Amino acid sequence: MTTKTSLSEHPGMRAVPPSPMPGRLSLLMGPGLLIAVGYMDPGNWATGIAAGAQFGYSLLFMVVLSSLAAMLLQTLALRLGVVTGQDLAQTCRLRYGRPATLAHWAMAEIAIIATDIAEVLGAALAFKLLFNLPMALGIVLTAVSTLVILGLKGAANGRVQKIVLALVATTVLCFAIELALITLDVNAMFRGFIPSLDTLAQPGALFIAVGIIGATVMPHNLYLHSSLARSNSVTHDGEQVKRSLRRGSKDTIRALSIAAAVQVAILLVAAAVFHDSGHTEIGGIEQAHQLLAPLTGVAISAVLFALALLASGQSATLTGTLAGQVVLEGFLKLKVSLWKQRVVTRLLAMVPALCGILWLGDAAVCDLLVFSQVVLSVQLPFAVYPLIRFTSNKTLMGDFAISRPVAVMAWCIFLLISAANLWLVTSVIL
Repeated sequence: MTTKTSLSEHPGMRAVPPSPMPGRLSLLMGPGLLIAVGYMDPGNWATGIAAGAQFGYSLLFMVVLSSLAAMLLQTLALRLGVVTGQDLAQTCRLRYGRPATLAHWAMAEIAIIATDIAEVLGAALAFKLLFNLPMALGIVLTAVSTLVILGLKGAANGRVQKIVLALVATTVLCFAIELALITLDVNAMFRGFIPSLDTLAQPGALFIAVGIIGATVMPHNLYLHSSLARSNSVTHDGEQVKRSLRRGSKDTIRALSIAAAVQVAILLVAAAVFHDSGHTEIGGIEQAHQLLAPLTGVAISAVLFALALLASGQSATLTGTLAGQVVLEGFLKLKVSLWKQRVVTRLLAMVPALCGILWLGDAAVCDLLVFSQVVLSVQLPFAVYPLIRFTSNKTLMGDFAISRPVAVMAWCIFLLISAANLWLVTSVIL
């Protein structure tokens, strides 16, 4: 039923109801969990593997800085939803003219479809690696499995969060075992966390660093988080708002820290297994999977790698579908039941993914993943700009407008992301 599955229909409902599960586990069941999985998607795998294989541990600092930027921007999305009772898409519609609203909606939809394409391709590739299935069949299975998972229950009652938690736990566990199976150069690892312009000056390093930024700070997650944080009515109880912001910020930072740890783990595995053994020209996820078992000497390492890829692709696809509903309802005031949104989003992702594979072949997966991140990078500044403007507007936010130092940091992030994305797009085009 539409009224039972629409996120906008239940803006004030808690993401997860009280549960008898242990307290520490329930802490991971907040909205931050749904946001975090977007930072573990196959696009991040492609950039992380390339960074680790080609440059070893030296680009670890880019993963950390990108994750910190994502944390700041996500706390701004949280603040907007808690204080105003509106999500980012709604606020754009209410404060911008019709042409600008439609333009923002179109870019957001394109970004969501591009994200879904990457996630469908990644999960389909995992099916191929695990079961030796053709990519085209894997794409169909990925779409069907996503519909089955989402069809179990609507987003409002927390069933989706529990499924996502299981998928995230699978991804984390697989990489924890992977790290236990390899030998890290600890000194080089710690040096990699130190920002270095010399590293970025190496041929090809800046391109990959830009890819890490584009794959980490995702626009659809900003729309989704601001919606999950909304309240049914704007309260004038300042203390209650402060408590909500504190809880939400802790939830966000905790969840995104887990996502950042997974991103770091992907790069560490690639650096230790491929770069340290001289295999610096890894062309993509499939090639990395093929070489993982021979280089580590442990057959299960390749299986764990593929299983983690499948879990991350499926979980990220779930949140992309929910974000699609938020964008559609926020910008256009068009209320669509969640299952219809799932079908449309999956079809729009399946068609270009299938066409790309059937036309270019299975070997084109890596190129298609990179292209999807380029599309994301183009749209990202258009989501970040209004978010900063709105949260720094005292008329809109009152006493909860962000402080000047926070605004300065946010604008610096916006400028750096814009410049980095411009460089990425220019490099691809030229």
